[in-house]
Amino acid sequence: MQKLTAIVPVFNEEQNLEDCLRGLTWAEEILVVDSFSRDGTLSIARRYTDRILQHEYVNSAAQKNWTIPQARHDWVLIVDADERVTDALREEIRRVLRIEGGPPCDGYRIRRQTYFWGKPIRYCGWQNDRVLRLFNRHKGRYEEKEVHADVVIQGKTGDLESPLIHYTYRDFKQYFAKFQRYTDWGALELQKQGKRARWYHLLLHPAFRFLRMYIFQRGFLDGLHGLVLCLLAAFSVFTKYAKLWELNQKESS
Repeated sequence: MQKLTAIVPVFNEEQNLEDCLRGLTWAEEILVVDSFSRDGTLSIARRYTDRILQHEYVNSAAQKNWTIPQARHDWVLIVDADERVTDALREEIRRVLRIEGGPPCDGYRIRRQTYFWGKPIRYCGWQNDRVLRLFNRHKGRYEEKEVHADVVIQGKTGDLESPLIHYTYRDFKQYFAKFQRYTDWGALELQKQGKRARWYHLLLHPAFRFLRMYIFQRGFLDGLHGLVLCLLAAFSVFTKYAKLWELNQKESS
């Protein structure tokens, strides 16, 4: 059986971390990488592991790429503090790692069930959310992107069927704290690509995002939660391009 390191990146996650780590105690190693938390995150982490690293946070991909080579085992499972490994997923992962001769794939995508303000979102495009989180650390690395980086696997990939639970956004305060970071990173990523903000980016892209999520991906079936989610997603697109426009103006001057 292949041994597993569960990697958990954290920063000020005292409200989430206990439940997350409690669901990972079956892994042979839990590796927590902390971005110098200022709350009780570290004291919670110490109850579950003696492998706690601290590293300055640049972005999610860079943090994980720095951590992955320091795992003691070849197979790693990446879990954010606001995610929960279900019993079914735990058993499915263990079955894969017990396959004689090793798992047939080098990386596995996991279906993610996301909760938004306490409600499971079944539409809005989130019903198709799969994330590559279980992989051989010698075969996988995150893309060098500011935001929404995926793992690139040098080899074969497969899919697991059991869900990973994701409890996103407890309130607007938490949402807009992350909103600021992600729209900043999104604008910087576009700037690195040499993009310039045009009128249609500010007007049409947000409108299309709303229509796609709310109408074509049936976000209206998620009720008021779906409406709020789709409107916030559209506003996020607008803000990203508005920030790109600001960066373009600074470059020009």
